[in-house]
Amino acid sequence: MAVKIRLRRMGSKNAAFYRMIVQDSRRAPTGKFIEPLGWYDPKQEGNNFSLNLDRTDYWLGNGAQPSDTAASLIKKARTLPVEQAVAGEVTEEEVPVAVVEAEEATEEATEAAEPVGEEAPAAAPAAEKS
Repeated sequence: MAVKIRLRRMGSKNAAFYRMIVQDSRRAPTGKFIEPLGWYDPKQEGNNFSLNLDRTDYWLGNGAQPSDTAASLIKKARTLPVEQAVAGEVTEEEVPVAVVEAEEATEEATEAAEPVGEEAPAAAPAAEKS
């Protein structure tokens, strides 16, 4: 199996962001993948990516081939100082604001749809006829 480390486009029209994934090279970039390694948001300023370098090293050691863009992000992550190095966990500062707002809106919508404090009454057992 030929394994690639590539970027997968996510997001909506004109608001794209990317996930770095490990995937079989014979699959479509939008198809099933093996493991996510991080994300990259080209519209965000400053530190606009997060990458799990431990898992990236594991896959590179097992023969995975990075795409050109993935290789440049891996190289950039390795050159960051220790304070800014990304270890794989995404901190609150690294998450794009649009993603947080969309998640909060989804949570509010699900809470509004559920009745608060009331449960459905249990069905009474049917009396047996003799």
